[in-house]
Amino acid sequence: MRVVIYLDEAATTPVRRDVLEAMWPYLTGTFGNPSSHHEVGELARRGLEEARRAVADFLGARPGEVAFTSGGTESDNAAVKGIALASTRGRHVVVSAIEHPAVLESARWLATQGFEVTELGVDELGHVTPDALAAALRDDTALVSVQHANNEVGTVQDIPALAAVAAERGVPFHTDAVQSAGWLDLDVTALGVQALSLSGHKLGAPKGVGALFLARRTPAEPLLHGGGQESERRSGTENVAAAVGLAAAVRAERPDAAGVAALRDAFIERILAEVAGARLTGDPVHRLPGNASFVFPGRSGESILLDLERRGVVCSSGSACHAGSDEPSHVLTAMGVEREVAQTAVRFTFGAAITADMLDTAADALVEVVG
Repeated sequence: MRVVIYLDEAATTPVRRDVLEAMWPYLTGTFGNPSSHHEVGELARRGLEEARRAVADFLGARPGEVAFTSGGTESDNAAVKGIALASTRGRHVVVSAIEHPAVLESARWLATQGFEVTELGVDELGHVTPDALAAALRDDTALVSVQHANNEVGTVQDIPALAAVAAERGVPFHTDAVQSAGWLDLDVTALGVQALSLSGHKLGAPKGVGALFLARRTPAEPLLHGGGQESERRSGTENVAAAVGLAAAVRAERPDAAGVAALRDAFIERILAEVAGARLTGDPVHRLPGNASFVFPGRSGESILLDLERRGVVCSSGSACHAGSDEPSHVLTAMGVEREVAQTAVRFTFGAAITADMLDTAADALVEVVG
C-alpha cells in the first residue's frame, strides 16, 4: 500500500504494538473460557479481572462498575436503553441533538416503546447550555445523555456543569466519552456521571471491544440475556484478549495534548488564511486537540475528499458511521449550518504521531484542491 498521511483517527486508530503484545498470550496459550471452573479458565479469568481493574483505575471507578462490551455502540445502547427501561422515575429521556447515532437512535427506539424524548438544541459552536438542560428536565425524566466531545466537530462539553444540573433533580447522567478517551480526564467522580461509554479502537486497541461504566446503585436493564456474565449486565462469553488489549491501551502513556493542539491550531490558521471561504466548525478553543473540521461553501465535500486521497491525504466528511449518506450532517445542521453548506464538510483528525511536516503536506494538498 502506498504511503498516505492518515488524518481520520476519529474513525479509528491503528492498534498499538504494546496492545498486540499484551493480547497475544490470551489468543494462544491462555485461551480458556473465563467462566470455566478449571485451571485454564481460571487463568483467563485472572487476565479479565486484571483488565477490569485497569479500566476502572483509568476512570477512577470501582472494578465492579465496569462491564466489557463490543464497543461504543453497544455501551451507548446499554446505557441509554438500559437505564431508561429500569427507571422508576418515569418515561422521559433527554439527549443532545448532536449525539452519536448510537445514542440518538437508542433514544428514538425508546420513543417507539412509549417514552418521550427531548433532543436538546445546541449553540453555533455545538454546546449544550446548563440553562437549556435545566429547562428540559421534568419530574419523570429517567436519563440525560450528552456526549463528552463531539466526533465530527470536536467540541468539548462542560460535562461537570451539565451533570450537576441533572444531579440536582436526581436524574442519572450518561456521557459518550468515546472520542475524549485518551485526551481528556475521564475521572467519573469529577465528571459527576453515573454512566460512561468507551471504545477500544479509538485508543489503539482493536475494533470490537469497549467498556461501560455504570455506577453502583444505578439500575439498568441488560440488553443481552443468557449466562449472566459481567455481573449479569452483559451476557456472553467475554472476549478476554480484547479486554486485555483495552486495558493495555488505557495504561499507555497519554499523548502530549498541548503539543498536538498547537499543531492543530497552526493547521487551522493556515487553512482559514489560504483557502477562500473556508469556515471552521465547532468551538475554536474548547475542542479535542486532534480535531480540525471545516466547511467549504460552494465546493463538494466528497470531491475534496477524493482529490485529497489522490494526493495521499486520507480524511473524512464526518462520522464514519454515516459514510456514503447523501444527508447532511445532523451535527452541523443542529449548529445552524445551512444544509447545502453542511454537505461541504471535511474533518481532519489525528493523534500523537502527527508532525508539523505531515500537516503542512496536508495543508498544501487542501489549498491546491480547493483553490
